Amino acid sequence: MGEEKKSGGCMGWFIVLIVVGAIALALGLTLKNKFHHGGDDGDAPPVPGPPGAVTQKYGDALKIALQFFDIQKSGKLENNEISWRSDSGLQDGKEAKLDLSKGMYDAGDHMKFGFPMAYTATVLSWAILEYGDQMNKANQLDSAKDSLKWITDFLINAHPEPNVLYIQVGDPDVDHKCWDRPEDMTEKRPLTQINASTPGTEVAAETAAAMASASLVFKSSDSTYSSTLLKHSKELFTFADQHRGSYSENIPQVQQYYNSTGYGDELLWAASWLYHATKDQTYLDYVIGSNGETYANWGSPTWFSWDDKRPGTQVLLSRVSFFDSKAATDSSLKKYKKTAEAVMCGLLPKSPTATTSRTRSGLIWISDWNALQHPVASAFLAVVYSDYMLTSRTRRIQCDSASFSASDLRKFAMSQANYVLGDNPMKMSYLVGYGEKYSQFVHHRGASIPADATTGCKGWQWLDSDQPNPNIAMGALVGGPFLNESFIDLRNNSMQTEPSTYNSAAIVGLLSGLVTTSSVSTSFT
Repeated sequence: MGEEKKSGGCMGWFIVLIVVGAIALALGLTLKNKFHHGGDDGDAPPVPGPPGAVTQKYGDALKIALQFFDIQKSGKLENNEISWRSDSGLQDGKEAKLDLSKGMYDAGDHMKFGFPMAYTATVLSWAILEYGDQMNKANQLDSAKDSLKWITDFLINAHPEPNVLYIQVGDPDVDHKCWDRPEDMTEKRPLTQINASTPGTEVAAETAAAMASASLVFKSSDSTYSSTLLKHSKELFTFADQHRGSYSENIPQVQQYYNSTGYGDELLWAASWLYHATKDQTYLDYVIGSNGETYANWGSPTWFSWDDKRPGTQVLLSRVSFFDSKAATDSSLKKYKKTAEAVMCGLLPKSPTATTSRTRSGLIWISDWNALQHPVASAFLAVVYSDYMLTSRTRRIQCDSASFSASDLRKFAMSQANYVLGDNPMKMSYLVGYGEKYSQFVHHRGASIPADATTGCKGWQWLDSDQPNPNIAMGALVGGPFLNESFIDLRNNSMQTEPSTYNSAAIVGLLSGLVTTSSVSTSFT
């Protein structure tokens, strides 16, 4: 009996030790999954969760980047905190008995170009939908939504009839013959429209995408406004699809500034957003049917920009493949996802299929003009795709003979963001207002002219001045470096020192994805 009692006691302690060990192991694995980003081959993806602590560098940069939207606002300003800005463009649209006073000026000029402005709204909406919780953690969600609504208010008013859309306010030839503050404009600001007899499919479709994505942003906070946006989006998509024609061909004067290389990508982009906004299978059928065969260019990665929405569409439709098991079996959706992976493989510097279009320091580099557009937009797509992988517990993507994790994509995105914020050979920030060294001669009229100056149209002395801008264009993402990574900070050097609103949307999206870590929602609705 004594031996049995002793044996039973040992067995009891043995069981206790096993239980304690199992608990410790489980706790260790949980902590590893939560805090480790799976950079090694054998690592499991981390357990997604709510937003963690804010990374101060990215949080500070996000707050600054969003301020540029306030600088670019037209119309009667509300709660204006930009000391050198006030009301402007109040008569815009009057010739058509419309209120087109809102919206945003495109860049350093006073033009309202509907094509890139709508793209700005779509990308900003996408950023909010993916990373609204992270923006909120950084106390920037309200600012982002306010800027978005300033654009969508304009887009609603620019669409007075189902088959009529006003796509431009101002004449760029006239506008660019002046150097003045927007508050002091006196030049004529004619309107340009597309309609059934003069179609512009790419602009109508991009505006439909902006409306559909924004309808999702405002769905829970303002259902009436959301419904209005969705109604306009559906009408514009029907208009774009049924009255096909390129605005660049039908309105040749637009070619000098925002020439379109085709409208098929915008049709797929708009239909994809409408599917997310409505869950109407018709829109998904649109992108996986003959239109996909015609326009998707599966298997051929391109660069995401205001003109080419294919990479964005591929990533956006990958979301369906990642999170909708029923739809994921469709062969065409698989082609979108496979092409999205090819885009990612091209971005990863150690991938066998990595693009060689980079500076020596690793910045994606495609063009002298507005060089930062492509790396920032690409990095935004990379961080989004990495979070799709994490949330869906997708371990790796295959790039020919090598495979890469979500952590690898996030590291790439961080490398591009860090370059912008000062980790570059110039040791300067290309985001104005961030860090100690940034452009002092931003090509921007309002920033270059003192608020109390009287210039009329011909304020050229302020363009030619060798003194730094009297006003800081806070949050402006300037054009960026040359391929040799040099940067010439001159106001007349517009290819390097001019900012744009659509670049701001991309950098806001990128920073929002990096500001903290969290899972993404598996559905926008």
